Amino acid sequence: MTAATHETAAPARSAAQPAAARPRRVRGREERSLGASVALHGTLILATVIAAFPVVWILFISLGPKNAWQQPSEVLKNLSLHNYSDVLTHSDLPKWFLNTVVVAGGTTVLGVFLASTAGYAVSRMRFPGSRQLMWTFLVTQMFPSIVLIVPLYLLMSDLNLLDNYLGLILAYATTAVPFCAWMMKGYFDTIPKEIDEAGRVDGLTPFGTFWRLIVPLAKPGLAVTAFYSFLTAWGEVAYATQFMQSDHYTLAVGIRTFAQDQRPDWAWTSATAIIITIPAALVFMLVQRSLVSGLTAGGTKS
Repeated sequence: MTAATHETAAPARSAAQPAAARPRRVRGREERSLGASVALHGTLILATVIAAFPVVWILFISLGPKNAWQQPSEVLKNLSLHNYSDVLTHSDLPKWFLNTVVVAGGTTVLGVFLASTAGYAVSRMRFPGSRQLMWTFLVTQMFPSIVLIVPLYLLMSDLNLLDNYLGLILAYATTAVPFCAWMMKGYFDTIPKEIDEAGRVDGLTPFGTFWRLIVPLAKPGLAVTAFYSFLTAWGEVAYATQFMQSDHYTLAVGIRTFAQDQRPDWAWTSATAIIITIPAALVFMLVQRSLVSGLTAGGTKS
């Protein structure tokens, strides 16, 4: 009888324990409250809308009739691709596009080659002036491109490189190579030097070691370098305006002819702006997998 009484009393005491006595769950460091999550997602959505609105608006205007950009209802009633067909067939856009592809492609190839070889040489070899060379690259990035137009113009005039693809490619290389060389140097520092030693043991020359062993391992860094060099040339205006004539205009310069002071053609301008962004977006999609790893690895060592 006494044992039964104790057995029935034990659950009663357990159930009678107050809820406050139970251990309270502590939120982890990486866990957010509901209010913090709402605020964070709301901020991200707002930032996305602000960033995407200009592009969406330009795309919207490019699909409407001429001089209807101030009346969105007129654009909605007359959505079409006439502006794209007109600008491709009744302007010099195809010529500008070809000029830009030549200049951007040449800048990308030259920028990747010079930046990778310079970065590898400074990372692996010790020679007089190597440290000063990298500091010189860094100092050149301190000057705005507009300040360098006059000396570059005079230099290219003496070399007969004005209104020439090669002259504009070399001008863009002065902007792309310093930054890319620093980044590639940092990326090469993350690759073990034992790989170079193994290449020398196998009888490879320094360039053979670089080309056959190091370059395949440095593809993420090379992708970032190529992307930066391409963007430097694709959308640049100041150098192309001063160094090139109408027959060699690039897209960024040619689009200005549609926005005259008296009668700006916003329909053609917006359509051309969308066309300009398509190749850049395609290049980004091709190298996006390597961008994050390349930028991260390139910034771990200096």
